[in-house]
Amino acid sequence: MSEKKQCCVVIRINLDCNACCRKVRRIIINMKVETHMIHKKERQVIVCGRLRPSDVAVKLQKKMKRRVEILEVEDLTTDHGRGEGQEYQQPYEPPHEYSPEPDHMSTPLLC
Repeated sequence: MSEKKQCCVVIRINLDCNACCRKVRRIIINMKVETHMIHKKERQVIVCGRLRPSDVAVKLQKKMKRRVEILEVEDLTTDHGRGEGQEYQQPYEPPHEYSPEPDHMSTPLLC
């Protein structure tokens, strides 16, 4: 048996309705993974965490009673040791410049 490793798995499963999405979400949350995303239109489920990709696919297949296909497995432990540098960095955004507030003492009243 291979041991669990830090990775992201892209799985294809047929998701017909919102109830199917809720059921998949509940199954994945009970597996105690770090993050997950469900794309209903693309029929894809992305699961990230310390896991075995085959375990996720087998569990979804048994619980959902549907065909499951592993599309991609991305190993997150290969770069910089234990996954360092994989954190999301937001792009630089310059600070917003506000226009100066009008001075109420010098503006004329329009009454």
